[in-house]
Amino acid sequence: MELDFVRWLTRQPAADPRVAVGIGDDAAVLQIPANRQLVVTTDMLIEGSHFELEHHTAEQIGRKALAVNLSDLAAMAAEPLAAVVSLSLPRSQANSALARGLSSGMTMLAQQFDCPVVGGDTNVAAGPLAVSVTVMGTVESDQGWLRSGAQVGDRLLVTGKLGGSLRGHHLDFTPRVAEALQLARDYQVHAALDLSDGLALDLSRMITASGVGAVVDVPRVPISPAAEQMAHESGKTPTSHALSDGEDFELLLVVAPDEAEKLLAAQPLACGLTDVGEIIAEQQMLQRDALGETAPLAAEGFEHR
Repeated sequence: MELDFVRWLTRQPAADPRVAVGIGDDAAVLQIPANRQLVVTTDMLIEGSHFELEHHTAEQIGRKALAVNLSDLAAMAAEPLAAVVSLSLPRSQANSALARGLSSGMTMLAQQFDCPVVGGDTNVAAGPLAVSVTVMGTVESDQGWLRSGAQVGDRLLVTGKLGGSLRGHHLDFTPRVAEALQLARDYQVHAALDLSDGLALDLSRMITASGVGAVVDVPRVPISPAAEQMAHESGKTPTSHALSDGEDFELLLVVAPDEAEKLLAAQPLACGLTDVGEIIAEQQMLQRDALGETAPLAAEGFEHR
């Protein structure tokens, strides 16, 4: 089956000048543009933790496996270069159709983001389906965004709307790669990350990396319609869903106050930008209500089980 799968992959969209050697040899060879650094990220999706084969199609799973990695590149303001994919197929479903479905989902997104799949591996095991994707990108030397650059007084901006991802967004979201590249070209961003586990939990990671604190203006947090719908069933508030549901895959950006004013006035992104708070000196995370009262904000978010 592996040989059949490799043959099928080699028939997928062809030559890319950045790929000196692609699928079919012992390893891929990539051309790295001058004065650029390589950015590498990897994620693994496992059946039962990240998806269910009985509820999700192979194409959806494959697409998401690549999309979450592209979202990591967006968080670094990196331009996609190439991807490699490893599949561990369950013995009960070890067939080329499943592998091809997974790869079809990836291929469609790979073409959209100019990120060719240049290699990988396929095995069969007794365990659940596992899909591991590694994506490589490039940034201008020393220009990549990091989590650790937040400065006291900076503003917190988020793209899009948050919460309710389980209603479908976690499968069909568009990684904010184009948005990140546009912002990196036209504005100064001090720090960034992608919201994979929820605003509250991911923000806690950023302020830890930067050695600062943060205040979130809760009434300003942009809430998705799906989060509003889920709140009717869950008993939680829409804001709670927006803060902690996770798998939003939006960008959290930290910028200087004057840069925030420019961004909010210009609104250069179709998905929108919202100011949701500020960076403070004291290393704690607070939430602020409409009256200006503050209280601790728990670092709660999406956890894989």
